[in-house]
Amino acid sequence: MTANGPTGEQGATDTGHDVVYDAVVLAGGGARRLGGVDKPAVRVGGRPLLDRVLAACADARTAVVVAGPRPTARPVTWAREDPPGGGPVAALDAGLRHTTADLVVVLSADLPFLDERTVRRLLTALRTGRADGALLTDADGRDQPLVAAYRAPVLRRELAALAQGHDGPAGPGAAGLTGLPLRRLTGALDLIRVPDPVASFDCDTWDDIATARARIREHGHVLDEWISAVKDELGIDLDVDIKVLLDLARDAAHGVARPAAPLTTFLVGYAAAQAQGGPEAVAEAARKAAALALRWAEEAAESDATAAKPDAAPDATPDTRPDAG
Repeated sequence: MTANGPTGEQGATDTGHDVVYDAVVLAGGGARRLGGVDKPAVRVGGRPLLDRVLAACADARTAVVVAGPRPTARPVTWAREDPPGGGPVAALDAGLRHTTADLVVVLSADLPFLDERTVRRLLTALRTGRADGALLTDADGRDQPLVAAYRAPVLRRELAALAQGHDGPAGPGAAGLTGLPLRRLTGALDLIRVPDPVASFDCDTWDDIATARARIREHGHVLDEWISAVKDELGIDLDVDIKVLLDLARDAAHGVARPAAPLTTFLVGYAAAQAQGGPEAVAEAARKAAALALRWAEEAAESDATAAKPDAAPDATPDTRPDAG
C-alpha cells in the first residue's frame, strides 16, 4: 500500500516536537564508489557527514550509530552488526537492539541536506496514520528506506521473521540477516511516501560530494550552514535569530563604523553568555545594541545638519537673559 505524505508548505507546518523516538544511523559500508574512504567522516560544509545527520535527529531520546566508534559532535550509543560488514538489514537489527521507543528514525550517514524539519515531517506522517513507516522518495520517485521513520515493534517482528527464514553463513538466526537487501524487509511493510528530492540526496560518489559542497555555499544556504558549523565546532546548542544579528551588524556598520559590526555582535554574544541566558538573552542584548546604534546614527545626522548651518546649533534658542547683548 502506498500513500503520499505532506510536502512543501503543508509539511512545513508539521512539527513533531512532542513525538518520542529513537534514531538508528547506519554508518558502515565499504564506500566502494568513493574508493573505500571513511564516508561518514567526509566533510561537507566543514562538518563530517555523520555529524550533519546526527544534528537532524538531535532530539531523539537515544541515537544509535552502527559503525566503529569515532569522535562525534553529539553523544551517541555505538553498535556493530556481527559479523561487521553484514549489510543494512543486519546493521539495522544491531542498532534496533539498543532502542526502546515505539517509533524509530532510520537514517544513512551520508545525507548532507537532512534537517530536523524533515525528521519531524516523517514522524508526523507516521504518527497521524496507521502505516508501518514513512519514508522519503528522491527526485526520481524511488523509495529511500534509510531516510524513514518506522514503528519499532513492526521492524522487530519482521526482522525476527527474516532471521528465522533465512540461513546465512552462520546458519539461521540474527547472523542469517547478513547480506540481505533492505527491500526484503521493507517490501512487507505498509509505507507512506513523502517526496523530498533535497533531503533524500545522498553522497555515493565524489561528484555527489562536490554537488553538496557547492550547494551549501549558494546564497540562500551559506549563512545557515556557516552558523550550524560554528555551533558544532564550539559546542554551542543555541538557536539564534540570524536576521536580528544581521540587522544589528548593518545598523552598527552604518551608524558607527564598519568595524563596529563584528565587534558589536561579539559583545552581544558575550553579554548573553554573562547573563547565562538563551535565545531571549541574545535577542534582548541585540535590541539594546541596535537602539544604541540608531542613536549614534541620529547624532551623526544632527552633526551633519549643524555643519551645513554653522550659524546655529541644533538645540539653539534665542538668548533671553536680561543682560543679553
